Amino acid sequence: MTTSKIESVEDLKAHLYLAMQLEHATIPPYLTALYSIKHGANMDAVKVLRVIAVEEMLHLTLAANLMNAIGGKPDLTVKGFVPLYPAYLPDGEYDFEVGLGAFGQDTLKAFMQIERPRLVEEPGKLVHRTYRSEGKALAAHPRDHSMHYYTIGDFYHAIEAGFGHLEREAQAQGKTIFVGDPSRQITSEYYYSGGGELLAVTDLNSAREAMRLIMEQGEGDGGAIYDNERELSHYYRYEELKLGRYYQPGDTPSNPTGPSFTVDWEAYFPIKPNLKLADIPTGSDLYKAAVAFNRQYAEFLQFLTRAYNGEPQMLIEAVPRMFELRNLMSEIIRNPLPDGGGLHAMPTFEIDAAMAELTASTEVTA
Repeated sequence: MTTSKIESVEDLKAHLYLAMQLEHATIPPYLTALYSIKHGANMDAVKVLRVIAVEEMLHLTLAANLMNAIGGKPDLTVKGFVPLYPAYLPDGEYDFEVGLGAFGQDTLKAFMQIERPRLVEEPGKLVHRTYRSEGKALAAHPRDHSMHYYTIGDFYHAIEAGFGHLEREAQAQGKTIFVGDPSRQITSEYYYSGGGELLAVTDLNSAREAMRLIMEQGEGDGGAIYDNERELSHYYRYEELKLGRYYQPGDTPSNPTGPSFTVDWEAYFPIKPNLKLADIPTGSDLYKAAVAFNRQYAEFLQFLTRAYNGEPQMLIEAVPRMFELRNLMSEIIRNPLPDGGGLHAMPTFEIDAAMAELTASTEVTA
């Protein structure tokens, strides 16, 4: 019987790979919504989406630090790391789909569902679920894909418990699970997010601290408006957009009392949700632009993989590249689809084929 108890370092590494995949999986939806907003409109929403995308990069990097700490190899270039959207995320009794789409009230509702605070009553709870064959379920159990963590919070609590259990076992034998090369740890000198600090993970205490930061900023714990760094959690940043008012210290959940602002829910390009390359005429300029974007995004993931595997300075170059993708994204999104009924194109984030081509060309060059 599959349980949520992590019994080996290899099992812990498998969970941490899924954590990296999960943290990254929110970035394409957030960037798509961000760059669907028409130029000059909704600056409050633009700021929120940018901040959260950067903080998701922080979470991804913390997950890589956790992986490196126990001697794992973070690899964002493997097939399937970027899911085909829509994908499923755990959300209690019923999982929900997270897709790529334009900024709007429905999209904001989905983002709040991703980030909503979770009060976990049964840490590590697993449930049996089935999905249609083409749906990618994120945070499924690595040893049994039919078993899924009840919530994202349960998933992270299982990882946290796994660290504690395995380290206690190792110390009882005069050993430790923290055998990774310390030089592979990414610290804040290589990355600045404004919301949370990049921690070097070298022991159980620092591992727990990294996990706490990930969970408090939006993926699973507590329900407080602010985290320990006094940064507003992701759910409440999105709720500010929903309510049109900023939180300030002393406020209670769902009752912000700060300055008000207006969100124009119509100021976006009406892109076709979850567009695929097959939906764009082959050989057209739009098709070529979409293919070029996928290649650039694959290169971005290669940069991150190098950063997480002994070249931390590459992260300084990788983060700006994420936003350099903006020009190509915006160029694609501004274009209506031929025979699309007024709907616009968008990047498809079909990365596997682009990554395979890049890997093949690198091997030939080498």
